[in-house]
Amino acid sequence: MAEDQVLLDISERIATITLNRPGARNALSSDVLRLLPERLRQAEASDDVDVIVLTGADPAFCAGLDLKELGSTGGNLGGTGSRDRGPFPHLTKPIIGAINGVAITGGFELALNCDFLVASEHAKFGDTHARVGVMPGWGLTVLLPQAIGVRRAREMSFTSNFMLADEALAFGLVNHVVAHAELLPFTRQLARDISGNEQAGVRQIRSTYHAIAMDDDQWETEARDGRAWSRAHFSPAQVESRRAAIQARGQQQ
Repeated sequence: MAEDQVLLDISERIATITLNRPGARNALSSDVLRLLPERLRQAEASDDVDVIVLTGADPAFCAGLDLKELGSTGGNLGGTGSRDRGPFPHLTKPIIGAINGVAITGGFELALNCDFLVASEHAKFGDTHARVGVMPGWGLTVLLPQAIGVRRAREMSFTSNFMLADEALAFGLVNHVVAHAELLPFTRQLARDISGNEQAGVRQIRSTYHAIAMDDDQWETEARDGRAWSRAHFSPAQVESRRAAIQARGQQQ
């Protein structure tokens, strides 16, 4: 069922949202792009939730846009973008990314939009927008330089090479790297630490961080350039012709 492609579980005042297309490495289909904000709004609205954890069903966190759909109808490309900027609806509650495997392109942008990240030893990060022939639309060109510095960000985007978990820790992209089996227990402990604080204060501090990060026109520059690129250059047929090579290269890395 399509509704099972993004799961929501609430316990101990923690909402765990799981991208659940493991056979497709949790790629972003139109259904996933519809369901993810719905699940986030449910968690935001629930009085039983203080913290949100976003993860993927093994073996991947998220492989980005579903290239099969992108290469046929391109319908899932239209799902990228938000009036709130980024892939998430307006949230007041902290969201932690528990990165259990590869986080690629749109999946990488999902991770970057979390408040902070905990990575499994199996995690890998890659920006393959240039290889696929689509442009970032969820703030990658803003958030990635904030996390690792503009020169490393440019290298990742220009080469499409992957960054491993230990590198991501060394460069400040993730806060922790843990054994794969410990990823969710470790992340949930951090969530419980957050939940143990005064929640109005937590949410105000998060709001202030968010406002400072958004207080510029870089997001609009990315959105403008992405729209212009899509109108002039995006072609589902070209994506389909490159899909096998893109996937093969990702598996090699």
